[in-house]
Amino acid sequence: MNYKEARVYLEQVSRYGSVLGLDNMRELLGRLGNPQNDLKFIHISGTNGKGSVLAYLSTILSGAGYRTGRYLSPTLFSYREKIQVDGEKINKESLAAHVTAIAEATRDMQEKNAGTPTIFEVETVLAFLYFKEKKCDIVVLETGMGGLLDATNIIETTVLEVLASISMDHMEFLGDTLGKIAEQKAGIIKPHTSVVSAKQEPEAEAVIKNACLKRDCSLQFVDPAQITDVQYGIARQSFSYKGWKQMEISLAGSYQIINAALALEGVMALRALGWQLTDEQVRSGLLATKWRGRFTVIGEHPTVIMDGAHNPAAAQTLKDSLEHYFPDQKLHFIFGMFKDKDYHEVIRLTAPLAEDIVTVETPGNPRALPAQELAEAVYPVNPHVRAAKTVEEAVSEVLDEAKEDDAVIIFGSLSYLGEAERAMKNRGKN
Repeated sequence: MNYKEARVYLEQVSRYGSVLGLDNMRELLGRLGNPQNDLKFIHISGTNGKGSVLAYLSTILSGAGYRTGRYLSPTLFSYREKIQVDGEKINKESLAAHVTAIAEATRDMQEKNAGTPTIFEVETVLAFLYFKEKKCDIVVLETGMGGLLDATNIIETTVLEVLASISMDHMEFLGDTLGKIAEQKAGIIKPHTSVVSAKQEPEAEAVIKNACLKRDCSLQFVDPAQITDVQYGIARQSFSYKGWKQMEISLAGSYQIINAALALEGVMALRALGWQLTDEQVRSGLLATKWRGRFTVIGEHPTVIMDGAHNPAAAQTLKDSLEHYFPDQKLHFIFGMFKDKDYHEVIRLTAPLAEDIVTVETPGNPRALPAQELAEAVYPVNPHVRAAKTVEEAVSEVLDEAKEDDAVIIFGSLSYLGEAERAMKNRGKN
């Protein structure tokens, strides 16, 4: 296959839907030489903050001279963003070659009635093959959903597990209590490894402690009481944590201080394992980290913020950030959600803050909630709402109406944020 043919094949695979479990991964990877066994991993699970912590740790490690793979989803602008080495996207030639090998192995599986891999399984295997090709020293790997039965959990060579904040999400797959969800998230923990975790609710904390005790793992939680000297800002923020003084980050959002503290716990755990990370490399890596789509400023006059707040916990942190950064400004929302998310609670938390709201439907995704249906759900909380036909129409209308000292917040499903930013660029506004 060439690159174009490989992308067509991946699009066809995406129609198979998704499943939890590792049987397909074992079958597919076994046919391809188990490339994951030749790699070392930092494995990250949790509900909110996974991507930001991945960005901090991978940027720090790359800056320290380690060849670092990162695997993430969803992407905002390019399919190839999913798989990166030292910040560079997978090249088209390697993608085509590895997808060709995967397609041949998949055909063999199907002929032997050994299963049909899903798109997430295929992409995860693609990532492992590419990271082995590039001889990565370390791979920072984000789970897709849950942990225990997630396709990424096929790995056995983890050096560090990181648990970001755990909250209620994907309940139809992961369980209807915080404890059940935490059990799934903590399922990535391997015996005799190091584990760091964000501060969790007591129910989730107890599950994590028990998992580490059973598997003889070291465990360190972020201690919020030791986060001091906090200076918030849209362009730059700073804080101190334990022995780290006046650490600066470029990512906006009040919650990014917590995420950065978790990354520092990860750094301290890696140092204890022998990874060479100097204070200056950590400091410069934190500041250099970029993570688009998480309270990202993409325009000025008016200020335009993009944020992937797609569940109640993320909506709460978005609400906190908006109240902190824009206490006296008029806020105009562009809002799109998936129908399988708790959009009613996201609306309850965020809609009262807005002067007006324009709803959109994420293009080309069967999970997307129609814009009109979303607008009807918003109306009882904030009647100043209307549905747009397209993302581009929503961006154009809201920017035409907003004044220079207002703020426009584009949020909800990460899947449409890239299109929203492209609409911004087409207007020449960013």
